[in-house]
Amino acid sequence: MTAVPTCVLTIAGSDSGAGAGVQADARAIHGLGGYALTALTALTAQNTRGVEAWEAVSPAFLSAQIAAVLKDFPVRGVKTGLLPGPAAIRAVVRALARHRRIALVVDPVIGSTSGTLFLSPAGVRTLQRVLLPYAALVTPNWPEAARLSGRPVTNREEVKAAAAVILRTGCRAVLIKGGHAPGEVCPDYLAMADGTRRWFTGPRIATCNTHGTGCVLSAGIATGLAQGKSMVAAISAARKFLGQGLRAGRRIPWGGRGPAVP
Repeated sequence: MTAVPTCVLTIAGSDSGAGAGVQADARAIHGLGGYALTALTALTAQNTRGVEAWEAVSPAFLSAQIAAVLKDFPVRGVKTGLLPGPAAIRAVVRALARHRRIALVVDPVIGSTSGTLFLSPAGVRTLQRVLLPYAALVTPNWPEAARLSGRPVTNREEVKAAAAVILRTGCRAVLIKGGHAPGEVCPDYLAMADGTRRWFTGPRIATCNTHGTGCVLSAGIATGLAQGKSMVAAISAARKFLGQGLRAGRRIPWGGRGPAVP
């Protein structure tokens, strides 16, 4: 009898252009050997040029989606992305409260690169106080790390300081992604509650098709943790997968900023 594949649940928004959100998450989960399950938090009307409209799914229906999946599938990992407000965040926490053994990766999506704001200041505070204490890993980029820590994040020393602040929320680890760093290297910084500190670095890939990089990376890490990999091994595997996708898609002439993993 064939074994059930490793089940990973992504709780995130839908991207009608399929570059980010649950569509990108599913590609990453399947690409790394998992089986993707989804719970939609929001619907977006977007393409490679930006978000044109969006609306949130009701917290009650979000809860129903998560409950339906958890009672029928052996979920080993969960990744959250766009959570559109305090009520949605609390709904996720209530739904996961009895499943603390599931590895939770929180990608703190506050707004889109094109400028659409998804999470209000009240939502950010709820994320910090209510959801992050459940997280095995939080994966902010530089602007998100600045919002979560209340500190500037413009260089490597500030990255380390911000990571220390975010760890105080109770999460077990934080990976501050370095895509916004200047220069030819992308430095990702891992800080864990057990004292582990590590930089992951690699050459910046010359491409404008970078939509969904954070989604792909966080979903990939959640898949690795669900498969029993260590944090460092899961991050390394997800970074490699993302790099392969960026290289494969860099020559595709999308109208705007195309998907990181086509």
